[in-house]
Amino acid sequence: MHTILRSASREVVIGHDQPFCIIGERINPTGRKIFQEQLRANDLSRIHVDVAQQLAGGAMVLDVNMGVPLADEVALMVEAVTLIQSISDVPLCIDSSVIEALEAGLSTYQGKALVNSVTAEDDRMEAILPLVKRFGAAIIALPNDEFEIPLEPERRVELTRKIIDVATNNYGIAMEDILIDPLAMPIGADTSLVVRTLDTIRMIHDEFGLNMTLGASNVSFGMPDRETIVSSFLPMAMRSGLTSAIMDARGAQLVRAMKATDLLLNRDEWGASWIASHRARQAAESA
Repeated sequence: MHTILRSASREVVIGHDQPFCIIGERINPTGRKIFQEQLRANDLSRIHVDVAQQLAGGAMVLDVNMGVPLADEVALMVEAVTLIQSISDVPLCIDSSVIEALEAGLSTYQGKALVNSVTAEDDRMEAILPLVKRFGAAIIALPNDEFEIPLEPERRVELTRKIIDVATNNYGIAMEDILIDPLAMPIGADTSLVVRTLDTIRMIHDEFGLNMTLGASNVSFGMPDRETIVSSFLPMAMRSGLTSAIMDARGAQLVRAMKATDLLLNRDEWGASWIASHRARQAAESA
């Protein structure tokens, strides 16, 4: 099953037979005090740096979140989407919990975007899924509802089934345009949580064949040497059925782990991408 995203001039295909899709996470003010202050002052200059760094690291899609307290998120989203599309040609993931910001971003965007995100809560699906259908976008869906973020994989699969049923039958959204976030939980809180995420990925893959994505850094929260943990987790998740991740593309170790896993899973024909990236790294180091 292929999920196809488009900018005005480029297409990205997410699928189990495709290279792992890296969604760059950095255009997000969460945890970035200086960036928040810049955005409140309507200074979007940092976005130029974030776009360049994420693309240089290998990002194939860019997540765009303008959620800043005490700022006009709707206006910032319009400005950010317009700016990013003027300096890059990769598809975008419009990321907001504010419906008006999602609508503004989608109406501004040129192409087929990814929307981050919707849950299994009835009111959220009623608010967001019509926008996804109207703008012909794809959607990231999280299997939690107003009652719980379930720990058991079986319950996550049950809520995934609910989202699929509502999205496809009530709103006519194609199955391939639904990406499931299997809920990556921090291993620092409970060392059994990542195994449950891997089980969820496997079960969703086996039953639905859907593409999946998640916030890669979530699994390492609260632990030291986080990049090594994520670099170990993602290959296991890829083998279980994960096809993309929202992650910091600046992490060279992490990106190399993804490319190596693509090679080992026969998603890099003749190792062309692996060899090309190795030569590019050698050239950069020599320079």
